[in-house]
Amino acid sequence: MDTILLDSSGNGLQRAAELIRNGSVVGIPTETVYGLGADACNEAAVRAIFAAKGRPADNPLIVHLPDFSQVTRYTESVPELAYRLAERFCPGPLTMVLPKNSRIPYVTSGGLDTVGIRVPSHPAMHRIIELSGTVIAAPSANRSGYPSPTSAEHVMRDMNGKIAAVVDGGQSELGVESTVISFDNDSTVRILRPGCVTREMLLDICPEVIIDRAILNELAEGEKAASPGMKYKHYSPKADIIMVEASAVAFAGFAAEHGGDGIYFLIFSGDEGNFPCRCLTYGKDSTEQAHLLFERLRELDDIGAERVYVRAPEKDGVGLAVYNRLIRAAGFEVIRI
Repeated sequence: MDTILLDSSGNGLQRAAELIRNGSVVGIPTETVYGLGADACNEAAVRAIFAAKGRPADNPLIVHLPDFSQVTRYTESVPELAYRLAERFCPGPLTMVLPKNSRIPYVTSGGLDTVGIRVPSHPAMHRIIELSGTVIAAPSANRSGYPSPTSAEHVMRDMNGKIAAVVDGGQSELGVESTVISFDNDSTVRILRPGCVTREMLLDICPEVIIDRAILNELAEGEKAASPGMKYKHYSPKADIIMVEASAVAFAGFAAEHGGDGIYFLIFSGDEGNFPCRCLTYGKDSTEQAHLLFERLRELDDIGAERVYVRAPEKDGVGLAVYNRLIRAAGFEVIRI
């Protein structure tokens, strides 16, 4: 098929909503990354998402609502704590895993009895949901395993000819996917995938917040993924990614010993002065690193990098989200200095 590029004007959004209403898949901007949107209740449309991405069928999708007040239409039960979190973080980059009802087909939930629910804040995405008259399943709009897209150009490069259209809504604001949580009980949430809603922010509302072990470790054999981004190698460019936990000085010394043809280094902004090898910067703090990470990983492919050593970010705040994406891109290969 020919993939058309739509702008985010009224006519463009109307056309995108019409395509989704009729069962097509459309690349849509969100505040996190670009998503592949289709009618979450249309099994054929959802299967088309999996086909376009080359995504394993047991990797669940997130369902996007226009307003959290609609959550009871698609779920069996909603804890009171979820409503308190929604007051603070919806619309925004927070996904809550809840027991699904029969309106959400199992193909959407990856075969699970739960579904991830989110209310996006990007005005174009929000308007498309309203105009389509349905709720939208939307994983990241990249081929499975590759770095997520943060611009319409990225989506067109990955999906041209595989989906009906892409809406150009500009650069993604945040740059990493939403935080995904589940509820262990009435007072405890578990972070399944970190994002820009951090543990520290959740603790303002939740008495206890648990970091799931799968955020920094591989799932055990046979363990099911309750959230996208938990089970498979993700976010990885063609180049081999190796993460290095080190100070700026130690990382520069490591680079001097390990540089060579086809080898690049991804470093913090501000550390590039007198750096001994070919490098790209990806921000001076975790917020900038989240915004730039996927763009830089794609750039490394464009310049022909074969191996990339990345200076690891901190593991607190938004840094945990960046660290999570990098450790999965690296296939859990970490050097500690």
